[in-house]
Amino acid sequence: MLIMVGVLLFVDMLLVGTLIIQFCLRLVYVLVKMRFSSEDVSAQNQVKASVQRKIRQSIAEEYPGLEPVLDDLLPKKSPLIVTKCQNHLNLVVVNNVPLFFNIRDGPYMPTLRLLHQYPDIMKKLQVDRGAIKFVLAGANIMCPGLTSPGGALDEEVAAETPVAIMAEGKQHALAIGFTKMSAKDIKTINKGIGVDNMHYLNDGLWKMERLD
Repeated sequence: MLIMVGVLLFVDMLLVGTLIIQFCLRLVYVLVKMRFSSEDVSAQNQVKASVQRKIRQSIAEEYPGLEPVLDDLLPKKSPLIVTKCQNHLNLVVVNNVPLFFNIRDGPYMPTLRLLHQYPDIMKKLQVDRGAIKFVLAGANIMCPGLTSPGGALDEEVAAETPVAIMAEGKQHALAIGFTKMSAKDIKTINKGIGVDNMHYLNDGLWKMERLD
């Protein structure tokens, strides 16, 4: 009996420890996003033509709505720079302007400045008014903020999908997110984090209009 109690207590401690580690990692990630600046750039490399084609293809497949303007955004004859930053952040830069970013080898996502120029290239989820201040502080998007009155879900959105985060009563996206679960699961489960907040208005990437 005592052995069983000891085992249960040990398992509980492991679970609590895991939750604390996950919380700390998320906190660090939010702080990194808020403090990101040009000082975090570790390398800038002009990529080879083959890598450039691969990046263009990935972006074209992820955002077919950009096809009519892709040659203007990513000219084949212009140098394409991949800027590596701390915490595995990569920026796709053309003519000193950051246009897309990704984490490690994840999907490319447009910067908010680019999304505001082409607002229909991403699937959209909407948070209610009460969630706006939290999103703009770098917090991840909780399920209730998307399912409550004022929120809105596109039920075709799958898990691990880049999305534009809209806000009740606002015209332009206030953040770029990456779904942790499908929109259907967000609606059904309705608790916990539904979308990771990857980039939001006034964060370090927003303030970095150019990389000179």
